[in-house]
Amino acid sequence: MEPQEKKGFFRGLIDKISGEESIEAPLQSPETSVPESVPVQAPTEQEAAVQETAVKPGFFERLKSGLKKTKDGLVGRIDALVLGKKTIDADTLEELEEILITSDIGVKTTVELIRTLEQRLGRNELKDGEALRGALKDEILARLTAHHRPLDIGSRKPFVLLVIGVNGVGKTTTIGKLASRFSTSGSKVLLAAADTFRAAAAEQLIAWGDRSGVDVIRHKEGADPSAVVFDACKAAVARGVDVLIIDTAGRLHTKVNLMEEMKKIRRVIDREIPGAPHETLLVLDAATGQNATSQARLFKEAAGVTGLALTKLDGTAKGGIVVAVSHEFALPVRYIGVGESIEDLRDFDPQEFTDALFQP
Repeated sequence: MEPQEKKGFFRGLIDKISGEESIEAPLQSPETSVPESVPVQAPTEQEAAVQETAVKPGFFERLKSGLKKTKDGLVGRIDALVLGKKTIDADTLEELEEILITSDIGVKTTVELIRTLEQRLGRNELKDGEALRGALKDEILARLTAHHRPLDIGSRKPFVLLVIGVNGVGKTTTIGKLASRFSTSGSKVLLAAADTFRAAAAEQLIAWGDRSGVDVIRHKEGADPSAVVFDACKAAVARGVDVLIIDTAGRLHTKVNLMEEMKKIRRVIDREIPGAPHETLLVLDAATGQNATSQARLFKEAAGVTGLALTKLDGTAKGGIVVAVSHEFALPVRYIGVGESIEDLRDFDPQEFTDALFQP
């Protein structure tokens, strides 16, 4: 019986870590699950390796699940077109082009992809549908990798993260999840509620701060956002904060208003913390498709965007927009959101992303 008890113990441990433990599993007392006569031993190196292997697929499967609608709408249609084809011709590439454009890969990026595939076809590299599928995956990965740079919040202290985006994209929620992540990893975090135009924006940020044990600098509704930023920068330096995250208004009706507001905020930040902000993160709702491209264009011109976060990928078949905005604007995707929980805001990994889309 001892081997069974030992197997059950590690199976349960693995399930808890990977989030796969059934909520319907009956609770057992310590006496029934592990008798006093059977000591609980630490896992051996081999068992630990098995445990680690079991954890990682859980996270990857979660990503695949979050990207299922995009996978069905993009790769599923590609597979229906190319798999089983013994030869590839111009008509096939024309149909593929239509699929890519209607999946929000974007016209510019699609044209480049098709041109590259035509060149490979001309070199006789694409002999069948399977080869075409593999080549397309490689080309998408290459474009995502070209601009990929993980965010290094340890490069400055305090590291100032300015977060921008229109209302409704999940900007404040993304800030809250980042604050929780950074705080849990040991960083001292401070939030600045500089979106003073939207009703209850500060309250929403405070709720996330309470949840994560993070302080929030705020003024009354309608106050000058630059005044909030000034106080937050002063507090960040005085308190020895590691990361200062600044929320900004998403409802500035014209490009001129947006540009002037951002210039003012940036002047204040740079005066108090020279060289900051160190990252200007644009949050986009992936479900808006080509609207996200328009937002990226506006904010890059007006606000000096240096990185992207794509939210709500789990609820849309338009995940191709990740490729479009990164490639078209030469911007790194820092984070993607594939669910509601804090763990579902993930560091973007181009290889992991393309594997999750193209693997069966």
